[in-house]
Amino acid sequence: MRPLHLSYEHLARTDGSARFGFGPNPHALASVSGPIEVRLAAELPSQATFEVYVRPLSNVPATEAKALASIVKSALSPSLILLRNPRTLVQLIVQALSPSRGRGDGSGSGMVAAMINAATLAFLDAGSVPMKGIICAVAVGRRVGGELVVDPSEDEDEVEAAGCFAFLVTRNLGNQGTTASCVHTSWTEGGVGSSGFDYLVRATELAKGAALVIADEMRECVCKMGVVPEFVFEGKEEGSLKDKPMNVKMES
Repeated sequence: MRPLHLSYEHLARTDGSARFGFGPNPHALASVSGPIEVRLAAELPSQATFEVYVRPLSNVPATEAKALASIVKSALSPSLILLRNPRTLVQLIVQALSPSRGRGDGSGSGMVAAMINAATLAFLDAGSVPMKGIICAVAVGRRVGGELVVDPSEDEDEVEAAGCFAFLVTRNLGNQGTTASCVHTSWTEGGVGSSGFDYLVRATELAKGAALVIADEMRECVCKMGVVPEFVFEGKEEGSLKDKPMNVKMES
């Protein structure tokens, strides 16, 4: 994959916000608010209401934005535990930060993947909604001739088909095993024959490996943010508290 860009934006009046990008583009910004008060008409008695809004780079949201919002919502829903906060609202807003040509060349699929990953980081930043795992997404394209490529760029004009794959990545704390289950795919090109199914299987395996790499990057990003459990600060047994970094465990 191209270099990944992960950052926390600390937007005002939100519980969590983050930015994610593949290479120079596509990039997406996401913010999470909730659990907050919900409208009476949208209130659910047994779980929190989950709403997703997608804002395009320019113009007002239209049919395409609503379709993207539906995709992002369906991809993220398997990871969210909404039963803990009934009769409340969890609101996710995703903003595209780069243009997308929207053809079958990977640019549209790459933007969807960037939005899903940015939303996952925003939920991790918020920490107010319980999660079963993290959702990691990546685009896979097929070049002319049948070669599959992970994270195709917009400059690759020879890409004739592409799709976005999203995985629920969880880690078993007992044996430190990591599992990745596919929760969304938009790969529709290739027909229903044996060749089309073969491309789908190969593309899914490639995307799974890339999703695990993205998951590792997300974990490292969380560690740098300081959310990971406290650690022992070694090497400074003397000095005042102001010489020590915050959120560390002091040795006696």
